[in-house]
Amino acid sequence: MSPARQDYEIADDVPVLIVGGGPCGLLQAYLLAQLGVESLLCERYPTRLDAPKAHALSPRTLELCRQFGLDVNEIRRLGTGRQDAFWVNFVTHLNGQQVGRLPYERMDPGVLDDTPTMIHNIPQPDFEDYVRKQLVKNPLVEMRKNHSFVKLEDLGDSVIATIEDRAAQREYHVKCKHLVACDGAKSAVRRFLGVESEGEDSYETMMTIHINANLYPIVQDRVGMLHWVMDPEVSGFIIGYDLGGNQVLICNFDSQKYPVESWNESLCRKTVDAAIGTHIPYDVLSYRPWILSRKVAKSYRINRVLLAGDAAHSFPPTGGLGLNSGLGDVHNLAFKIAAIHHGHASPSLLDTYESERHPVALINAAQSVKNGQQIFRLLKTLGATDPDVHVARENLYRTLADPERAGAVHEGIEGQREHFDNLGLHIGYVYGDTRVPGCASVYQAKCVPGARIPHAWIEPSKPVVSGLMGPIDSSYVGELSMEEVERKRFSVLDLCAFDAFTLFVDGECAVAWRGVLEEATAMFPPGLRIDLVARGRDFDLQPGEAGEKWLELMQLVQGRAVLVRPDQHILTVFRGSPDDSMEVVEVLRKYLAW
Repeated sequence: MSPARQDYEIADDVPVLIVGGGPCGLLQAYLLAQLGVESLLCERYPTRLDAPKAHALSPRTLELCRQFGLDVNEIRRLGTGRQDAFWVNFVTHLNGQQVGRLPYERMDPGVLDDTPTMIHNIPQPDFEDYVRKQLVKNPLVEMRKNHSFVKLEDLGDSVIATIEDRAAQREYHVKCKHLVACDGAKSAVRRFLGVESEGEDSYETMMTIHINANLYPIVQDRVGMLHWVMDPEVSGFIIGYDLGGNQVLICNFDSQKYPVESWNESLCRKTVDAAIGTHIPYDVLSYRPWILSRKVAKSYRINRVLLAGDAAHSFPPTGGLGLNSGLGDVHNLAFKIAAIHHGHASPSLLDTYESERHPVALINAAQSVKNGQQIFRLLKTLGATDPDVHVARENLYRTLADPERAGAVHEGIEGQREHFDNLGLHIGYVYGDTRVPGCASVYQAKCVPGARIPHAWIEPSKPVVSGLMGPIDSSYVGELSMEEVERKRFSVLDLCAFDAFTLFVDGECAVAWRGVLEEATAMFPPGLRIDLVARGRDFDLQPGEAGEKWLELMQLVQGRAVLVRPDQHILTVFRGSPDDSMEVVEVLRKYLAW
């Protein structure tokens, strides 16, 4: 029998308990605090691993960071400079032959027509530290390290979680309205609840080796974020967080030939030396084995318990989609939990978390697998897949030296472009649309329910700009003139408050809509609001083709009004000013399930 509620001695009673203090747990705590919701964050380990792990924050991740007051200009200064991160190099080894080269993601100036914040490379621990610093003195967040999840009981209207203080070797109970599990791919919360996953572990054993070499003298002008090493002794890639002293080698290894327990610093050095192609000084800072897997939890919500980040999905690293998918999860969750906490919505709003984020994870997981398969095809083209390393190496160099095979090699490199350009997946997903994109690289702005509101550069009015985050600094894109940098300071996305719905209208329709919203607001739960934003009054578009396309897409001048959720995704499109304010009320009532 389940214990009665009074059997628990409650040590803490909080609105939200977050299990896991990685990037998703930290960001979830920060977003909730910005929305006025208190949380307790429990992290199993006393310190986080220093190994860099994930390295890229997608355009969408940076957009949501900016929306909630995190300074993307500062974040960009923390990571790898664009000039060092622009390329993906395919090499026999770092000191050897360059087989080919592709751009790493979209870091060209043109991508700024689609997003105000192009992708940025930053070691995951640095991003975690940045978010953690924002939380240290926040009265709405308490962080406890070395405190691990043990079990939970869902009482219907609350959850009782048992937490172990590992240092004191004692257990205590936390009562919460919602528990968000951000405790990683081996999630103890998911395991306790018995939530199954779709997908599989592969038989591919991987090793991550963290080093601190100065690679600049080796790569010289062949700088880049990723360096795919074709040599069969390595069969992996180097991530150059800082080519002057912070890299990881991620490689596939034969667990029959080199069992996990046989790995030591000596074997790590042998593998790294093969990847570099020569002996240079460096330290092996850490190494850890792992299994390549693709898994997505079949359920994201179990009443008041929610899975997010790697606890909900784990992907192969090919594509860099895992971390950003997780940060997208907590962004989707934050305003929904806050709406329930503040009395603006019923708990059933959380049903939309799974229906919206689960399809995104399935698509991203499939793309990550596809990327890995494409790389394997390239290795096969190069003849580098023979189980005998010496034979494979001979095949590799014979293929590269054969003029008749040059076309096939070039085609194999070109076949990796989609792998390193996922713009469509990053900013183009539409909630409610479960179709698999034909190409992950293609982004087409849409003004439909479920889509992120399209970006355009704007000039906010003086009254509006005073309430916005400071301007974006686009000067890191050296190809832009000073005038272009000046025009790329504020985005349409900046007009979407994180704690309100936003209605975009044309200035000619603003007066009529204001009357409608005043009537509708009187019927809303206290505190729920819709901000009215009018083109021509609150903002003007920067001149140019991109702004004209935005106007054509949104059709505000033609009388449309676009209602945007607090997460910058479109809720509905009104074809004209409603005659009755109840139309607006019913849209929100249906969505928020009052």
